[in-house]
Amino acid sequence: MSTDANDSTVQPASEGQPLEERGNNRSQRPESQAFKDFMAGQWAPDTSAPPAKAEVAPFAARRRRTLSLRFPGERLVIPAGPLKVRSNDTDYRFRPHSAFAHLTGLGLDHEPDAVLVMEPAPEGQGDDGGNHHATLYFRPLAGRDTPDFYADARYGEFWIGPRPTLDQLQKQLDIETRELGELEVAITKDAGVVGIGGMRIRLLREVDFNVDALVDTSRINTGVDLEESDNLDALLAEALSELRLVKDEWEVGELKKSVAATVNGFHEVVKVLPRAITHDRGERVVEGAFFARAREEGNDLGYDTIAAAGNNATILHWIRNNGQVKSGDLLLLDAGVEADSLYTADVTRTLPVNGKFTDVQRRIYQAVLDAADAGFAAAQPGAKFRDVHKAAVTVLAERLDEWGLLPVPLAEALAEGGQHHRRWMPHGTSHHLGLDVHDCAQAKRELYLDGVLTEGMVFTIEPGLYFKQEDLAVPEEYRGIGVRIEDDVLMTADGPVSLSAALPREPDEVESWMAGIYSPSGE
Repeated sequence: MSTDANDSTVQPASEGQPLEERGNNRSQRPESQAFKDFMAGQWAPDTSAPPAKAEVAPFAARRRRTLSLRFPGERLVIPAGPLKVRSNDTDYRFRPHSAFAHLTGLGLDHEPDAVLVMEPAPEGQGDDGGNHHATLYFRPLAGRDTPDFYADARYGEFWIGPRPTLDQLQKQLDIETRELGELEVAITKDAGVVGIGGMRIRLLREVDFNVDALVDTSRINTGVDLEESDNLDALLAEALSELRLVKDEWEVGELKKSVAATVNGFHEVVKVLPRAITHDRGERVVEGAFFARAREEGNDLGYDTIAAAGNNATILHWIRNNGQVKSGDLLLLDAGVEADSLYTADVTRTLPVNGKFTDVQRRIYQAVLDAADAGFAAAQPGAKFRDVHKAAVTVLAERLDEWGLLPVPLAEALAEGGQHHRRWMPHGTSHHLGLDVHDCAQAKRELYLDGVLTEGMVFTIEPGLYFKQEDLAVPEEYRGIGVRIEDDVLMTADGPVSLSAALPREPDEVESWMAGIYSPSGE
């Protein structure tokens, strides 16, 4: 490479056009004042009606009040998170952090970079009688008389569509709104050491690193103990997670929507199985059919679909989905639609690809179904969350013992010092479900695993058995078979209710349901 100073093709990145501006080279954007003046005029006025107050607004307000009562006198900072780059200058579709969505009611792809700040108020004099006043800081719609309207490919309306104004979002969510440019002052004012006139800040960390840096700089400048602050921040994350353990009426309604859409997605998958069998990557055919339904009826997938056929069904988190779907094999489909509100379903069915279980497949399937039913029976108000798992895996251990697969007596396998049956069922049987597919993950152990099942909790029951092709501890006829059955369960005062009961589970019902969809009358 030439190093001749006269060679204009060799130019250090530190000289000439900055690197961050070079992505705009392909745009060939006009810069003349005549163009700018022309772009600023002759746009029809916005005649849309003011937005109505969102149904979720009062529910979100009650959630904020509950959080407020836990942290009186402290400033709480909950970011939505920024856009994330997928490739060079293209972003993933934005999804806010679940805690932010829970406290504001904002779903879909609204408001990257937004931050919810809960400012302390005199005790009982905050919003709804709480201890804080909440303000949502975000980047509002750029006017069409500004260059950002057409020149900002990341945020401009010309590129990505309209954004709400401050007033529109305030009316919709019933929460004060301010421009993002005011955020720094709102977060850092009066910050410092508690006890000598300073304001304590608690931050939901690692959501928006720019906000992390802002808060950390403020702490350093005011002499706040950073290690102690990290611990306080962790307690906020814990509280935000525990706040979602019990769902309110609105949340349950959204989960029902996501489950109903998921059931429709499973119907679509059965329709495409004949084509999947003929495709070299039939699992992708399955994945695509479900994804189409998720985008039609909801916001997106709640998580990457597991479309695992044959031996791939024994890989617990198989999301590559590039395998064949063969007649005679089982298809394990673990999938969920995320609603526009961001609440997701999480349902699994294991289907015979050709519509009929073999004897061995049916035997294994029935064992898993019996385990799921045992877990459901154990899920009663007042029971512990861990009791569901114990009931399910006990049934699986009993079946494995009956089949002669356990290397030790059943009692020894079930003892804490044994657990040999877990070779074929290594995961937990249940997890909380909501805005995250594995919801409330930062909750304390005593409130999660050792927590008491309470009205309003929503969780999964999902036992399985997985016999890998290379597993020499089982007879050959079992190898390459993976079965999981998963349902979404709402705890009520009268006991558990399956939200996914519309999707068949009994083997005869599964076969009958699949036959109806395969046939012309089922189209």
